[in-house]
Amino acid sequence: MSTGMRIAVVGGGPGGLYLAALAKQLDPAREITVWERNAPDDTFGFGVVFSDETLGGIEHADPTVHREMERHFARWDDIDVHHRGRVTTSGGHGFAAMSRRELLAVLQRRCADLGVPVHFRTEAPDPEQLRREHDLVVAADGARSALRTRYADVFRPTFETRRCRYMWLGTDLVFEAFKFYVEETPHGVMQIHGYPYDRTGSTFIVECHEEVWQRAFGDVAALDLPPGESDTKSIALVEQLFAGVLGGHRVFANNSKWLNFLSLRNETWRHDNVVLLGDAAHTAHFSIGSGTKLAMEDALALAACLHEQPDVDAALSAYEAERRPVVLSTQRAAQASLEWFEDIGRYVHQDPEQFAFNIITRSRRVTHDNLRLRDPEFVAGVDAWFARTQSEPAQPRPPMFHSFRLGGLELKNRVIVSAMDMYSAVDGLPTDFHLVHLGSKALGGAALVMTEMVCVSPEGRITPGCTGFYTPDQEAAWTRVVDFVHGATDARIGVQLGHSGRKGSTKLMWEGIDEPLPEGNWDVVGPSAVPYSPANAVPRELSETELSVIREQFVDSARAAARAGFDVLELHCAHGYLLSSFISPLANHRTDRYGGPLENRLRFPLEVFDAVRAAWPAERPMTVRISATDWCEGGTDVDDAVAVARAFAEHGADGIDVSTGQVVKNERPAFGRSYQTPYADRIRNEVGREFGVAVIAVGAISSWDDVNSILLAGRADLCALGRPHLFDPQWTLHAAADQGYTGPGAQWPAPFRAGSRPPQTGRTDGPRPRLQLIRTGGTGTRHARWRP
Repeated sequence: MSTGMRIAVVGGGPGGLYLAALAKQLDPAREITVWERNAPDDTFGFGVVFSDETLGGIEHADPTVHREMERHFARWDDIDVHHRGRVTTSGGHGFAAMSRRELLAVLQRRCADLGVPVHFRTEAPDPEQLRREHDLVVAADGARSALRTRYADVFRPTFETRRCRYMWLGTDLVFEAFKFYVEETPHGVMQIHGYPYDRTGSTFIVECHEEVWQRAFGDVAALDLPPGESDTKSIALVEQLFAGVLGGHRVFANNSKWLNFLSLRNETWRHDNVVLLGDAAHTAHFSIGSGTKLAMEDALALAACLHEQPDVDAALSAYEAERRPVVLSTQRAAQASLEWFEDIGRYVHQDPEQFAFNIITRSRRVTHDNLRLRDPEFVAGVDAWFARTQSEPAQPRPPMFHSFRLGGLELKNRVIVSAMDMYSAVDGLPTDFHLVHLGSKALGGAALVMTEMVCVSPEGRITPGCTGFYTPDQEAAWTRVVDFVHGATDARIGVQLGHSGRKGSTKLMWEGIDEPLPEGNWDVVGPSAVPYSPANAVPRELSETELSVIREQFVDSARAAARAGFDVLELHCAHGYLLSSFISPLANHRTDRYGGPLENRLRFPLEVFDAVRAAWPAERPMTVRISATDWCEGGTDVDDAVAVARAFAEHGADGIDVSTGQVVKNERPAFGRSYQTPYADRIRNEVGREFGVAVIAVGAISSWDDVNSILLAGRADLCALGRPHLFDPQWTLHAAADQGYTGPGAQWPAPFRAGSRPPQTGRTDGPRPRLQLIRTGGTGTRHARWRP
């Protein structure tokens, strides 16, 4: 890009200052000006934490800044979890923190050395004036950015106010590690996030759910304080509540008052020559220490793009393309973390070992295997705890290979091959394809293999390629599949029964998912005459007489499945099919006893469940798949899902299979790794534990590491995986081999045992010679503490 460009930076926080310094270094001819409305030594907050990855980028981009920062670092490795009188420590994490005031001073000095003027106590000129007089205007003025607000119609920000209140404080108690203090006070559960930032003090953040806050602080908190003033009465109460933590040390304030975290996203980060940076563009919850980190990473990327691209327009496009995916990933992790803390009261019953593992892995970025690399002793201890707390204590092993009892059925491990529609039947008849498909998955090591949704009538099919359970030939074909699984493997096999409802009479998935057939359609039905999408047929509203007929179709199919020898029956009440559409207010507009409030909308699915449960052998378990949210305004949400799960548990379900969505075409799901697991987590901890009902997590669970993490944290009892088993039918056996596990939870079929170890690939030179004398002793988990 041509030299001599003029850059205006609005906001003199770490992100704005770091960008100014980097951009000036890369082109000294640039005219860069920073405006900051506060004084140079004003800062709100205490310490900032950096990851090794971020520090590596800073060191590479500007060694001078890195050297200055390093002089002030507090460094440590450990996380201490204080819970119910015990301290559980996990090491090997690697933290570096420093005073926010010192960080600002380092960056201010760097800008001064490079000749970048910073106007303190000065409001920036009018945005339109800045745009006219500068080639680039950078909005680095925080989450409540005035510059972004001026062009809100372009940036289109969205804000979400969260359910916890928190207050940033400092203390002269110098912590040795990252500290989580979880206190069960008379008002409810509160937590402290604490970490050292230099030899004199630590950050001390107190956080609690809104309901807990109202009970504890509602009568004393000052909510209308001007900028710079702190809530002294609340701070005094904090000191009383956490006197045992503070041990006589004092808490000090800096513009400290109660806040609700504000999650911020923008549709775009740029408007002509105006660009957003740091908190002006995005926020991420402080529990993963990401605000300053993200802002400085933004600055580094923007400076690099300005240097590499031919003009401002190309640079801003490259900057957003580079940073947005990284930020979205961080925001997903931060969202998982903040939601965990919002619901922390749900987990305090856990034993200290499980609770510590749960809090450390809450964002889903840190996992069982990742922790094992950092601190193998910690993970070994948690694995041992898990093994000895099973219904039949066992030797430690990867959590996924512990057995589990689903109702009265013993499963050899915790892995299920999820129900997946194959669209390969002929007139509802399963073929050799289904024998090979399900048989190969059963040979692959999973404890339970589920069929696709097997339809209870011809008109209950989704597509012409869907299987059924409504003719003697279909029963015979399914019996052949079941007999193979029982005769050739140690897996169990389950059938999922369902009715397509308003989503029926459509093309095969690969010909056009959810698209109506061009010819040969059949009538579709539903709770109301509301189509799945404008492109789909309008369903006929079912009469009560027709509901009785369909209920009996489910019963007949269940009896046929029992005769075929299936071990488990799952009732499909998810994904917008008939029973699911009764539950969702987006599809069910009835005004009779089957519509209206959730209790009424559940009536028909529960009637079907009760009838099927009565027909299904009592000794065989029955589960229900539900959609825990419709992912659409006005639809069901997680609170409804808990009520739905509770209703089925009360009616005798042995397990709840927790999926989401696919109820309406215009849904907006928040896809991501294990994105449905938080719904399973809540249902397990609010319903599963109370009723002794198994909870199954499903949805984008793609690695054995995720499975182990979910199980060990208590987020689910079983994990159902679909696409990984399509990619690798022996996924479970290969997971055992990858983890070095051999045992009853993963027995290779006798004909396959010769292949139970990965074959060698490439050249092998044998043992390497020793070329180094080890003088420093053995390696082990790093447990450095901050003891200045």
